[in-house]
Amino acid sequence: MKVNELVETLKLDVVTNGENLEKEVDGCYIGDLLSWVMGRADENNVWVTIMSNINIVAVATLTGASCILLCEGVTPEKNVIDKADAQDVVILRSDKTAFELAVMIDGVLK
Repeated sequence: MKVNELVETLKLDVVTNGENLEKEVDGCYIGDLLSWVMGRADENNVWVTIMSNINIVAVATLTGASCILLCEGVTPEKNVIDKADAQDVVILRSDKTAFELAVMIDGVLK
């Protein structure tokens, strides 16, 4: 599955410029402790988090995450969006909880 298909299927909001929605998605990782995510998230995972500071862009780049999915209505500040656009990192958002999103992602990836 590709990020754009995930966006359409789960009705997610695209926060960044939306230019790189063709990345593959093959799993999901939930985590809010950045150092923990760096050591455990796999490449092509959707990273579900409530963290919205600028460091999420670096973590997504290091892990090769297909996108960052901010849950529970979290919206990043403009400087985070600008950095993500510059680094070609896709940020999505939803009002749903991390658990709800993980169940939905698991359902569409099977």
